[in-house]
Amino acid sequence: MRRVNKDQKVRISLTLNGRKVSAETEPRTLLCDFLRHSLAATGTHVGCEHGVCGCCTVQIDGAAVRSCLTLAMQAEGRDVRTVESLAGPDGKLNKLQQAFQNNHALQCGFCTPGILMSFTDFLSRNPKPTEDELREVLSGHICRCTGYAGIMAALKEAVAAD
Repeated sequence: MRRVNKDQKVRISLTLNGRKVSAETEPRTLLCDFLRHSLAATGTHVGCEHGVCGCCTVQIDGAAVRSCLTLAMQAEGRDVRTVESLAGPDGKLNKLQQAFQNNHALQCGFCTPGILMSFTDFLSRNPKPTEDELREVLSGHICRCTGYAGIMAALKEAVAAD
C-alpha cells in the first residue's frame, strides 16, 4: 500500500461491476463510502459500520467482504462487485434475486444487497449447501423485518434451481 499524508487526496482506480472507474478521495475513506459517494453505487448500504450487520457486503476479486471494514485504498486495482452487478444488462434478475422476489424475502430491503452479495460468493464456491450451511452464512447478516423465513425459502429455491 502506498504511503500518503492523511490530508492528501488519493486517486483510487478499480474495476466496478465490470467497468474501469477512478475517483479522488481521502486516504481514510471506507470502501462503502467511496462506492456510494464517489462512484454512485448506492446499492451498497451502510448499517452498523462495525462489520456486524452485513448490509455493506460487496465482493472484491470474487470474495465477499464488509466494505465498512475496508479502506477504499485497499480496492486499488481490484475487481469490485456490488449488488448492481447481479441483474443482467436487460434488467433480468438472476436466480438468487428472482428467488428473493418469489418468496417475498425482503420487506424494507436494507439488508438484501449484502445478503445477495454474500450468497453469490458462497454459492459460487458451494453450489449444493446444506440448510445448516445456509443458516451459518445467513447468521452474518441482521434483518430486522422478515424473521428470516422468507430468506431461507429463497435460498433453498435458488439452490434447488441448479
